[in-house]
Amino acid sequence: MSGEMIAELSNPTVHMRDPQRVKEILQSMQKAGSNTIQVISDFDMTLTRFAYNGKRCPTCHNILDNSKLITEECKEKLKDLLNTYYPIEIDCARSIEEKLPLMVEWWTKAHELLVQQKIKKDLLAMVVRESDAMLRDGYQLFFDHLHKHSIPLLIFSAGIGDILEEVIRQAGVFHPNVKVFSNYMDFDETGVLKAFKGELIHIYNKREGALLNTGHFQELRTRPNVLLLGDSLGDLTMADGVQDMENILKIGFLNDKVEERKQSYLNSYDIVLMKDETMDVPNAILLYLTGNK
Repeated sequence: MSGEMIAELSNPTVHMRDPQRVKEILQSMQKAGSNTIQVISDFDMTLTRFAYNGKRCPTCHNILDNSKLITEECKEKLKDLLNTYYPIEIDCARSIEEKLPLMVEWWTKAHELLVQQKIKKDLLAMVVRESDAMLRDGYQLFFDHLHKHSIPLLIFSAGIGDILEEVIRQAGVFHPNVKVFSNYMDFDETGVLKAFKGELIHIYNKREGALLNTGHFQELRTRPNVLLLGDSLGDLTMADGVQDMENILKIGFLNDKVEERKQSYLNSYDIVLMKDETMDVPNAILLYLTGNK
C-alpha cells in the first residue's frame, strides 16, 4: 500500500490480504465525494475498547450485568449462560447455521433474566456512568468528523440500545447523524423494564436486521459508498440492506484469539486491525475520504 496515501495503513497493527484492492476502493470512494458515503458500524468492541490496561472492558450487556441493579443470584445465572454459549459463539469448527438457534436461546434467556430484575429506566444513566465502558481512543474525532461532514453513521448492535445510546450521550458524541438499530427495552408506565421490543438482534442475524430496515436504507440511496466497521464475522452482513452499492470497505477489529482467527478475518475484511484499541486507522481513512478537511 502506498504509504503516501494514508500513512496509518503502515501501522504495525494493520493487516491486509490485498493492499492494492484497498487502495483502489479508497481512491474510488474519495473521488465520489463525502456526500456519497455512509458508515455502518457495530458497537461493542468495535466503537468501544476491548481492553484497557490489560483489563477487559464491558459490553452493553456487561454494563448491566455488572451493575447493582442486578442481584447476585441473577449475575450467577448470566455468568452460567456466558460460560455455556460464548465458547459456541467463537467456535471456528461450527457453522453459523449450527450456532444460530443457540445464540437466540442465549439472548432470549438472558433478556428474560433481566426482565425479572424489574430494572428502572431512570437508573440506567447512573449505571453507565459508574461502569468501565470506554469508547476507543480517537472516538471524538470519529464522531465529530462524521457529523461535521453530514455523513450518516448507522450503529448496528446486538447489545442493548438504551445503554449504548447512554454511553455515546455521556461521551458527548450522540450527534443527529447517528442512528441506532439495537435491542431496546420496553418500560411500563412506572418506568420499570417489562420486556424487550421487536425482533431480537444478535451477532449472526444482522443481515436480516439490515434487510428489515429497508426504510432507513431507502433514504440513503444516494450514498452507495459504505465504510463498514465490525469485530466479528457476523458484522459483515450489516450493509446487506444497501441497494445499488458501489464500494464497500470493510474494517475488522480482531481483538481476541488472534492467531486462530487471523486467517478467517483476513479473508473476510479488507483491513484487519489486530489488537488495536484506537480509531486511528478509521479516522485516517475518514480524513482521506473528506479531502483532509
